[in-house]
Amino acid sequence: VLPQVPAVCADLCLDDPVVVFSGTHTRDFAGEKVAALLGEHYEVSTYTVREMSMDAIRDAEEHCRGAGFLVGVGGGRVIDCAKIVSYNLDRQFISIPTAASHDGIASARASVPMESGSVSLEAHPPLAIVADTGLIAAAPHRLLAAGCADVISNSTAVLDWELAHRLKHEEMSEYAIALSRMTADLLMKNALSIKPHQEASAWMVTKALVSSGVAMSIAGSSRPGSGGEHKFGHALERLAPGTALHGEACGIGTIITMYLHGGDWRAIRDALRSIGAPITPGDLGIDDSVAVEALLMARNIRPERFTILDMGLTKE
Repeated sequence: VLPQVPAVCADLCLDDPVVVFSGTHTRDFAGEKVAALLGEHYEVSTYTVREMSMDAIRDAEEHCRGAGFLVGVGGGRVIDCAKIVSYNLDRQFISIPTAASHDGIASARASVPMESGSVSLEAHPPLAIVADTGLIAAAPHRLLAAGCADVISNSTAVLDWELAHRLKHEEMSEYAIALSRMTADLLMKNALSIKPHQEASAWMVTKALVSSGVAMSIAGSSRPGSGGEHKFGHALERLAPGTALHGEACGIGTIITMYLHGGDWRAIRDALRSIGAPITPGDLGIDDSVAVEALLMARNIRPERFTILDMGLTKE
């Protein structure tokens, strides 16, 4: 569907010039193609996202000062960078994911690594998403499995939100919760049919990631898709950097936090196993003692976000 990108932009009445963001790898097989297609109708420049940091965001903002709109072609880092820059410069943004690895392709939040750990910054959802499921199906299956785990983690994120509503009187959106829970259940029920390099699987997971992002946009926060399992995931990424993909760490956190909530954690585990995602820290080569440390560290990550991990968990 990449050749349809110029028509999508024309339908949305987007103005020249356009900046196409891509990564060092995604540029070669998708970014340059999108830039060439848009070049037939628009004045186009490109920007390569080499890392995700506040310095990189500032550099990208300088590059995009005169842009009419932005297009992000790539994985989570590329799309998050383009999303933040478009929000800061008040420009529209088109999301073109090359992998279905997390729900940032459609959400109004973006994750930026800091020395103290990842922080979630406000952004805006894309004006359109052009997802070529053939391209996404060709990506490594590990990325698709991580995307599934990120969506399945909604099942405990909404339990944490409901807990915070009961105990801390935090405002919640029943509509966002219903959409988020339905999306997680959809992937759980279809876990056995999600197979490597099949376009039908890529279609189902991409659709679920978009729904998850929409739930967050409705809520006005990442609450429908980010609870204690995400705080654990961020802590694990900090203690064992480069070991787990974001969705993988959150998937393991979902099994643990569903156990703490007294829910059906075995169903979560079995679904993740069927999809091909890791289900224990050991599957990622991470020692249990590090996972325990991450569980205890989680309460210090976004401490304003109350979750089951704030209910008196001890090392024992």
